[in-house]
Amino acid sequence: MSTDVTAKTPAGAPPGKSGSAADDGLLKLMLEGMRRNMRQYGMLIALGLIVALFAVWTNGDLILPRNVSNLVLQNSYILILAIGMMLVIIAGHIDLSVGSLTAFVGSIAAVLMVNHDMAWPLAVVLCLVLGAAAGAMQGFFIAYLGIPSFIVTLAGMLLFRGLTEIFLKGQTLGPFPDGLQKVSNGFLPEVGPNTNYHNLTLLLGFGLIAFVVIQEVRDRRRQQEFSLDVPPVKLFLLKLVALIAALLTVTMLLASYKGAPVVLLILGVLVVGFGYVMRNVVIGRHVYAIGGNLPAAKLSGVKDKKVTFLVFLNMGMMAALAGLVFAARFNAASPKAGLNFELEAIAASFIGGASMSGGVGTVLGAIIGGLVLGVLNNGMNLVGVGTDWQQVIKGLVLLAAVGFDVWNKRKVGS
Repeated sequence: MSTDVTAKTPAGAPPGKSGSAADDGLLKLMLEGMRRNMRQYGMLIALGLIVALFAVWTNGDLILPRNVSNLVLQNSYILILAIGMMLVIIAGHIDLSVGSLTAFVGSIAAVLMVNHDMAWPLAVVLCLVLGAAAGAMQGFFIAYLGIPSFIVTLAGMLLFRGLTEIFLKGQTLGPFPDGLQKVSNGFLPEVGPNTNYHNLTLLLGFGLIAFVVIQEVRDRRRQQEFSLDVPPVKLFLLKLVALIAALLTVTMLLASYKGAPVVLLILGVLVVGFGYVMRNVVIGRHVYAIGGNLPAAKLSGVKDKKVTFLVFLNMGMMAALAGLVFAARFNAASPKAGLNFELEAIAASFIGGASMSGGVGTVLGAIIGGLVLGVLNNGMNLVGVGTDWQQVIKGLVLLAAVGFDVWNKRKVGS
C-alpha cells in the first residue's frame, strides 16, 4: 500500500517549498501584527533611532553617564506635566494653563519658604493643595458649566501668569532650602560594598526590569483571555528583549555615575501609579470612555462631569509638582518660569500617541514623547544647532507624529 506524500503539499506550490511558504506566512503575520501595533511601537523605534543618530553625531557624548543623568534632571518637570496632560487629552480636552500654573506655584513656594521661613515639607503640601484647587476651579467651569476647556485654560494661563508677577513683584526670589533642592537635583544615597557602581540604582534597575517583564506577560495573557488581538510570539519576544536592553543600558549608565536621581524615582512612581489606574481602575476606563465616545459613555452610566472635574484637578496637582521641581532645580522662583511648558507637554502627549479626537493614549506614551523632545533638545545643543533651527525641527517632529496618527487610523479603518 503506497502513501501519497504529495497531498501534503499545497496545490500549485512547487515540491519542497512548503517550509518557505510557512516562513512567508509567519513573516506576513509579524508584519500585520506590527502594523496593528504601530501606534504603540512607532515612537519607541523613533526614540531609539534618534538616540543612535545623536550618539554617533556627538561622538558618544549623548550617552555619557553624566549626560544621561542631566537629561533626566533637565526634562523631569516636562515629563511630570506630560503625564497629566495625557489624561486631559485622552478625556477629549486641552489645558493651556499648566505653564503659568507651574510658575505660580513656584512663586507661592518661594514666598512661603524664603519670605516666611516655612518648613519646606509643609510648604510642599500646601503648594500641591493649591495646584489641586486651581485645577478643580478650572474643572468646575469646564465640567459643570460647559465652557470649552480651550477658553477656560486660556483664561487660566493669563490669570496665573499675572498672579505670579504680583506675588514676585517682577523679581526673582530664592534660594530654596537644601532639602527641597535635593529632591530636584539630588541622587539616591550610596549603600552596600564598593562595586564601582551605585548599588541601590542597580537593585532598583533590576527590580524594574523584572516588573516590566512580569507586567508584559500578564497583560498578554489577559488580552488572550478576552480573545483580543495580541502580537505574534516572536514580535512579543522581540519587544521584551528591546525593553530589557534599553532598561539595562540606562541602569548601568546611571549606576556608573552618581546613581539614579531622586526625581527619577518620583517619575517612576507616577508612571507605575497612573499606568495602573488607567489600565485597571474604573476611573481610568471612564476617562477613555468619555474621550472616545461621550454620548455612548453617558448612556452607559459614566458620570462624565465628575470624571472631567477629576482629570483637571489631577492636572493642577501635577502642574504644582512640576512647579516645585522646576523652582528647586534652579534654586529660585522667576516671573518668566514655565514659558511654553504647556506646549512642550502637549507636544509630548501627541508625539507619544495621543489622538486629537481623544480616547487614545497611554501614560508610558507620554513619557516616550517627552523623552523624544528631551533627546532632540539635548542632542541639538551638543552639536551646536541654533535655537531657531531647534524650533523648526521640533515643529516638524510634532507635525510628523500627528500626521502619522491620522495616516495610521485611516489604514486601520480601511
